[in-house]
Amino acid sequence: MADTIISAENLGKRYKLRHLARKPSTSLREAITYRVNRLAARLTSGSGRKPAAAVTAEEFWALRGVDFAIRQGDVVGIIGRNGAGKSTLLKILSRITEPTEGRIRLRGRVASLLEVGTGFHPELTGRENIFLNGAILGMTKAEISSKFDEIVAFSEVEKFLDTPVKHYSSGMYVRLAFAVAAHLEPEILIVDEVLAVGDAEFQRKCLGKMKDVASGGRTVLFVSHNMGAVQSLCNTGIVLESGHVTCCGTAAEAIGRYATSAKMHTLAEFPVDPSRPSISHVSIDQEALDRGSLFVELGFKSPFPLNPPVGAILLTSQLGTPLYGSNCRFHNAGYGQPKSSEGVLQMRVDDLPIHGGTYSLSVCLGDWQTDYMYRGDVLVFDMKQGHRAALVPSGENAGYIDTEARWSLKPS
Repeated sequence: MADTIISAENLGKRYKLRHLARKPSTSLREAITYRVNRLAARLTSGSGRKPAAAVTAEEFWALRGVDFAIRQGDVVGIIGRNGAGKSTLLKILSRITEPTEGRIRLRGRVASLLEVGTGFHPELTGRENIFLNGAILGMTKAEISSKFDEIVAFSEVEKFLDTPVKHYSSGMYVRLAFAVAAHLEPEILIVDEVLAVGDAEFQRKCLGKMKDVASGGRTVLFVSHNMGAVQSLCNTGIVLESGHVTCCGTAAEAIGRYATSAKMHTLAEFPVDPSRPSISHVSIDQEALDRGSLFVELGFKSPFPLNPPVGAILLTSQLGTPLYGSNCRFHNAGYGQPKSSEGVLQMRVDDLPIHGGTYSLSVCLGDWQTDYMYRGDVLVFDMKQGHRAALVPSGENAGYIDTEARWSLKPS
């Protein structure tokens, strides 16, 4: 097609993963032994002697058989669960990494914002990095200068413009990086979820600017887990699952496919970090869902006793709208559980007043004063029954629904 600006044909990206046969223990002595053996394996691997620790290799395809075509002026939402291959695809499109197989075709200059500080030199000032980024995009000094004031005004970092960016906060980094990428008029603008670092007001500004960029006939690729933002901004959607494209159509079709593929996911398990309080698993009782109730279990482990262990949940709609939140600190009459370094926090809400549909659950672990770990959108599930929610401000809760939850602690 004459107006196709990006196309992918049988695109694939393979990585080689190396594994040591023995893994480090949580004890200091065994961890040091593991490191010594690992170094010895490297030193002896080419000497003909058997390595001190066996090394195995594994092939991992982050992308495989990816085909799509994007037209000039499209605003494309790329969605999928964590590990689906979204970031790998954007890195290939941005020419940061090369594909293992297949090919990608792009017509025009590409500006990318994939992570905090992309394309910035930490020792240079904000002013210098604006000109550096423009030069990387192939723009002349005169072209950059003509946009300079707009970039500074949008980023709101004028006071720190002559400060090295290594002293910037992550939010300031993102403000300036997005302003540069969006205002230097690339034909293709690629934005990953890095915008989540900014505050709500700045996120609204960025979404508005991306709409302006698209209305000018340029192409925007936008990765986000916020389905509301994807629906409002994008006219086209691509869904990735395990490195494969499962849907390429309208934004509504892509969101529907994503929700369908994620249904009935009621258990998530996570590796535990022995150095800090960690969430080990989250589960939802399916039988309770079928009755229109919500029963959540949040397993945790900590290197020190949490006094007391505190859990929190946030329930959001398919489009990312917060509906209901609960926290041990506020619900269940002060909670009052003993301190513990391991156990399962249980939360129950009987007859949760929401319509049947698809919802997402986020969780947090802390103690009475501090939040230690947050995991967003850990579970996506169907609520088969329910009734109309009371859309009233919920005070100490997050979202619209105001109803009491009961929290308890089950020792491991």
